[in-house]
Amino acid sequence: MTHLEKKVCVVNELGLHTRPATLIVKLLQDCKSQVTFIYKKQRVDARSILNILMLAATRQSWITIEVEGEDAEETMRRLVECFESGFGEGEGL
Repeated sequence: MTHLEKKVCVVNELGLHTRPATLIVKLLQDCKSQVTFIYKKQRVDARSILNILMLAATRQSWITIEVEGEDAEETMRRLVECFESGFGEGEGL
């Protein structure tokens, strides 16, 4: 089973609020891998909107994404693209 880990920066202006959290959960609906976000020593299941919101990650926060499973590489690629694009909320950095 593949295990991947990557740090990403939250670049959108409002951080991980409801809209990005919803996009993340929708993206993960069809994924088979387990996805965990780590921020300030908090580890949360990224399939839960409430868990993501509880991180209270603001702009310029660094989050570690851990993905483990059979589709880990594709899942990580898609998540990193979302973070790098600012979840479609403007220019990002």
